[in-house]
Amino acid sequence: MKLNPFNTKIGLALGGGAAKGIAHIGVLKAFEEENVEISYLSGTSIGGLVAAYYAFGKSADEIMKLGKELSFSKVANFTLRKRGFFTTDSLEEIVLRDLGEVNIEDSKIPLAIVATDIKTGEKVVFKHGRLASAICASAAVPGAYVPVEYQGRLLVDGGITENVPVSVVEEMGAGITVGIDLNGVHKYPDPQDFMGVLGNAFDIAIDLRTRDQLKKADIVVSLDLSNYSRLGNIENAQDLFMEGYMPMKSKIAKVLWYKRTNLLQYAKKVVKELIPLKVPQIFKHYKDKIPKIEI
Repeated sequence: MKLNPFNTKIGLALGGGAAKGIAHIGVLKAFEEENVEISYLSGTSIGGLVAAYYAFGKSADEIMKLGKELSFSKVANFTLRKRGFFTTDSLEEIVLRDLGEVNIEDSKIPLAIVATDIKTGEKVVFKHGRLASAICASAAVPGAYVPVEYQGRLLVDGGITENVPVSVVEEMGAGITVGIDLNGVHKYPDPQDFMGVLGNAFDIAIDLRTRDQLKKADIVVSLDLSNYSRLGNIENAQDLFMEGYMPMKSKIAKVLWYKRTNLLQYAKKVVKELIPLKVPQIFKHYKDKIPKIEI
């Protein structure tokens, strides 16, 4: 918890969920329509991709053009390597095509992208360096995609360590944190192939950790996207967009209310963290269970 009761800067954390990430674009559209400024952005996997596009100046409508063309076949290149069946080469080409060869620190809105070091188990938070590499690392689902090698590290999907990176925007300086969980309702589709089995297993493991991590957020938007595919939603992209737009639109008033009553909300947080006195929660913030490094 930041020790500044007058901080009303908003940090938006966009979670992973593969092709379901089109819903994130609807969330951003709701912020745009209400003229609510986002001060910090973080993202994991597809959340990192959408956050990056927005942080580098793309509007929600412009990002939606990308959303309507994204599918598993567009962002996966088959390979015969030992560490995975696919590479993120196509995803990297899309990022370079749309945003160019840029570094994360050059974004218009402060941005962080989360990946995981598969050799050490550390959460790796990208705040500097090559944007395309960070996005590809964050989206490299282990077992399916070949890990991304970067600065001597072997990196995979950030969802393993923090799928909705709320703690990251708080550390960046946000006074009000908003987390968007694409897997908010824990129902899983009947898997039809090995990718479906992997997807379900991955989601279940991640969801268990995410429930605890989201307790740190001031506002959580939990979406029920169980009827949508992880692999591609081009035909129903607009429906998926609305799945993010409508819930966020309904919660914008709560975001603004937090800004107006931030001093009161801060006092509530202090009381909550000091009770029960037997094990003061405030001390837990100084002991992160997941090893973390920043790049």
